[in-house]
Amino acid sequence: MPDKVTLKLDGKDVTAEAGETIWQVAKREGTTLPHLCFKDWPGYRPDGNCRSCMVAVEGEKGLVASCRRDVEDGMQITTQGARETKARRMVMELLLADQPEVAHDASSHLRDMAAMEEVTDSRFPKLEKERIPLLDDSHIAMRVNLDACIQCGLCVRACREVQVNDVIGMAGRGHDAFPVFDMDDPMGDSTCVACGECVQACPTGALMPATVLDDQQHGDSADYDAEVKSICPFCGVGCQVSMKVKDNKIKYVDGINGPANEGRLCVKGRFGFDYIHHPHRLTKPLIRRDDAPDKGLNVDPANPWTHFREATWDEALEKAAHGLVDLRSYYGGKSVAGFGSAKCTNEEAYLFQKLIRQGFGHNNVDHCTRLCHASSVAALMENVGSGAVTAGFNEIENAEVAIVIGANPTENHPVAATYFKQFAKDGGQLIVIDPRAQTLRRYASHMLQFRPGTDVALLNAIMNVIVEEKLYDRQYIEGFTEGFFEFRDHIRAFTPERMSEICGIDPDTIRDVARTYAGAARAMIFWGMGISQHIHGTDNARCLISLALLCGQIGRPGTGLHPLRGQNNVQGASDAGLIPHVMPNYQSVTDPEVRALFRHIWGGTEIDATPGMTVVEIIDAIYRGEIRGMYILGENPAMSDPDVEHARKALAQLDHLVVQDIFLTETANFADVILPAAAFPEKNGTVTNTNRQVQMGRKAISPPGDARPDWELLVELANRIGLDWDYDGPRSVFDEMKMSMRNLHHITWNRVENEGSVTYPANSKDDPGQSVMFGDGFPRRAGRAKFTPARVTPPAEAPNDEYPMILITGRQLEHWHTGAMTRRSAVLDDIEPEANCSLHPATLRKMGVAPGGHVRLSTRRGSVEIMARADRSVAEDCVFLPFAFVEAAANVLTNPTLDPWGKIPEFKYSAVRVDPAETSLAAE
Repeated sequence: MPDKVTLKLDGKDVTAEAGETIWQVAKREGTTLPHLCFKDWPGYRPDGNCRSCMVAVEGEKGLVASCRRDVEDGMQITTQGARETKARRMVMELLLADQPEVAHDASSHLRDMAAMEEVTDSRFPKLEKERIPLLDDSHIAMRVNLDACIQCGLCVRACREVQVNDVIGMAGRGHDAFPVFDMDDPMGDSTCVACGECVQACPTGALMPATVLDDQQHGDSADYDAEVKSICPFCGVGCQVSMKVKDNKIKYVDGINGPANEGRLCVKGRFGFDYIHHPHRLTKPLIRRDDAPDKGLNVDPANPWTHFREATWDEALEKAAHGLVDLRSYYGGKSVAGFGSAKCTNEEAYLFQKLIRQGFGHNNVDHCTRLCHASSVAALMENVGSGAVTAGFNEIENAEVAIVIGANPTENHPVAATYFKQFAKDGGQLIVIDPRAQTLRRYASHMLQFRPGTDVALLNAIMNVIVEEKLYDRQYIEGFTEGFFEFRDHIRAFTPERMSEICGIDPDTIRDVARTYAGAARAMIFWGMGISQHIHGTDNARCLISLALLCGQIGRPGTGLHPLRGQNNVQGASDAGLIPHVMPNYQSVTDPEVRALFRHIWGGTEIDATPGMTVVEIIDAIYRGEIRGMYILGENPAMSDPDVEHARKALAQLDHLVVQDIFLTETANFADVILPAAAFPEKNGTVTNTNRQVQMGRKAISPPGDARPDWELLVELANRIGLDWDYDGPRSVFDEMKMSMRNLHHITWNRVENEGSVTYPANSKDDPGQSVMFGDGFPRRAGRAKFTPARVTPPAEAPNDEYPMILITGRQLEHWHTGAMTRRSAVLDDIEPEANCSLHPATLRKMGVAPGGHVRLSTRRGSVEIMARADRSVAEDCVFLPFAFVEAAANVLTNPTLDPWGKIPEFKYSAVRVDPAETSLAAE
């Protein structure tokens, strides 16, 4: 087939690409034809059932649906002739006939398309009243009014083919055919995960966000004051969003066709935005009252505000700065440490680490990556030479095989998971490896539910098969790696038979997975915190890197290593130097040339050559009296730190604590000064997602009360502690970042603002960026990646008679981080309002606890009482506990023992005892 075809469109000679549709060519040439069952977005196939885009092709008797018909060489097409125009208008009249009454100025895509064809009303009778389906308002976030449905099928394709959730189908025949949820359940009772893709796809308003509608089920999605394009403030996928603003409030959110999400969103990104309007928002600076009780430990949870008084900005900033300066003067700069935030922008992360390093003369600054992917970054830096992903997750469309290990994308990265599910439906082999049999197993060719804490044993066994059967890529190993022969000798001891006894996966399955991965022309590996949050987390990541190197699966489209990042800007905050042992762009503080560079950029500041302390080490240093003051921006260690009781006592011991946040978090309860900050949709700045895509976050509304953007407060505090900072906005900070960050070469503020997204590295000012890295070598010595052997290391504590089960922690779909934001979203908290854990039904039966009853979880560090759910995906000797609920905080139980390389706690494995709670026993 030729690459180009020539045709006539409305009498004009046109050149088109082979495979383009008539509709696409017409749009490019300036004619937008009506479309109702077709959505011009990635993932949506044209269906042609609405017949609203009909055109005439010379020589053909019938009109053709332009959305489905490909152009052909020599075609002569008319779009505005009397015949096709009349047909389109008839279609619009027939469809409008069955639409419900709305306000005269209300709009919908259908009405907009009808108006394009000069149709505003219908002469045809409306559907009989008794045949009109009832309204369905059973879902907290969405409303279903099938009176407006035109049977276009877009909602079905949105659910089945784009999000791949398989909840919506069509039922009935003829005029009585309508979408149904599961087995014709009300939407709120179905298995719908509230991604809202169907709402965004619906052209009529049959499905709409609840926030758009009034009590009479009337609403107008076009009734907003402004549309602001920005980035979702939740996970690291970095979905682009369109926020519709009305009266300085976000009315609703749609997805944008961004590079990471292609218009898709999850329940948090679409319906979780209202946390910014919660009455708990901090709107005034607060100072601890002199007569307040002991800091943080005796707070009345119903009214923590009583321990603080309002202050002016000048008073609060002066007290915050004065307390930190006094400690610096009396005890030295190392008496003050800082926790920054991955929920802030790149510019704010850069300023925070600069403030601590320049203002206090040390590197004791860290953020949440220490508790998420520190071990992954450590292994990647050691063996690959870069801490970022080697390929974006969208590259899975070019792969043949993909491994997802220690991650639950459908819960933690739902939009990324849509690409994984599409990959499997299109014939790719998806290998899921996890101690929990998660939802993604429905799409997997292999599901390996191994024993928790035995990752190295399983991965070494897979690599043993590849080495012993000589399935490795000899040419790649010789050209791009070092250390293979030592690694080969090491791996021969880890046979599938021996490792099967440890990991619980039979040898034949191990061999099958090894052969499947090694036999792929292109394969990717994705992992999450199930890999990183162990005392052997760095070894886990080393194994995955070695597996990819063995088979040459790095550096080409459809290949690579991708640790899925958790928070919205954890990649960018890490890039910006919010890590204790590296400066921006992962440049070691021990390198004298690096220190000289920053001395020059920062006006003569001497950078301490000693790597700083990590999050957990800082908490321990407070106990030892080495750290007496802290500045905490957007972090919540009173919930996120391992062994939170230990962390809370440490925070209470500080002489001076400054907290900058949007809510009075558990950590803010310990503060001496609280600075109210702007939320992400209330400020400007760049962020970098898990794909290395630098994107622009834009201010949609004004912050409430006196709250101010974090970058402004950082500059104010810096100047009050004696620094001479002069930034006029995030753009000037970005320009300074470029002076030391090679990753930002060829990426400018204007490019990100105008293009929406630029991936680093970019090879030129016109290059959109390289999704795949290291095709021609690695940023290590001689351009080679390294094999690092890993030995089987048991978890830090093993189950025993007193604590016979295994505790696994993680996230749920609706909640995120410590719950400070998501539990203040009406939709998210309504869907998942109560702290819960999951156990196998057989485990609950043995304890005599019914699903929905309460159990007590106890470890060596503490205990919580919590509602229990029955879940067959959890092994019988395990319990899964989400960590977003302060009333049953998972980190009361978790093990603070650290990985010796990544310095990350072992969140994913604790010995636990599960007992029926007294309330359950009493009920029985």
